[in-house]
Amino acid sequence: MRLENKIAIITGAASGFGEGMARRFAAEGAKVVVADLNEASGNTIAEEIGGIFVKTDVSRDSEMANLVQTTVQTFGAVDIFVNNAGYTSRNSPMLDVDEETFDRIYAVNVKAVYLSARHVIPEFRKKGRGMILNIASTGGVRPRPGLVWYNSSKGAVISLTRSMAIELAPEKIRVCAINPVAGKTGMLPLFMGEETEEKYELFRSSIPLGRLSTPKDIANTALFLCSDEADFITGVCMEVDGGRCI
Repeated sequence: MRLENKIAIITGAASGFGEGMARRFAAEGAKVVVADLNEASGNTIAEEIGGIFVKTDVSRDSEMANLVQTTVQTFGAVDIFVNNAGYTSRNSPMLDVDEETFDRIYAVNVKAVYLSARHVIPEFRKKGRGMILNIASTGGVRPRPGLVWYNSSKGAVISLTRSMAIELAPEKIRVCAINPVAGKTGMLPLFMGEETEEKYELFRSSIPLGRLSTPKDIANTALFLCSDEADFITGVCMEVDGGRCI
């Protein structure tokens, strides 16, 4: 059991990559807090894996504070925080994205990392260690057209990860990121812009190993990075992309 007795918070855990991580972490012994806006799916997943669900808008300070407080009140501590919740506009020219959508992209993808740090780092300091895992994107490393503001937000997450890692390392708080290539999740139609076989094939053919990512791919990588096996790894932003960023 690679995460036995660990307490893990995972945002955006009611579907997609987040659900995959929640289920894998629980299978490896972790107590998992499923944080999401989707109450129906979130409660179902939490019940199935023996965790708890906390409805959370990651862009709101009060709700992130409640998420961490509820976790500590329920389990006594927190060991791992995964910033997985994400938001994007539909694939389109950059100037077609309105200000409200731009603000939401940065609130969910970037501000949430700041808010989670504000509330979880004090809890890590009480234990003398902790792990923050940010789910960024290959879009922050090798951008695709039509997703300018999403790409840039994930570039910010990559920079945040490295900056946080170097500052927190003396306190034994590790910070890493995963950069997934597009995967079979609910966000895929937005990334593609058009739900056509031709557009899907265009995405798939850009990946040297010949397929999109899956929640299992991301969960396996997250499990390693959040486990004690990766105790000497921090500041790493790992592409899980079938070779897309080579």
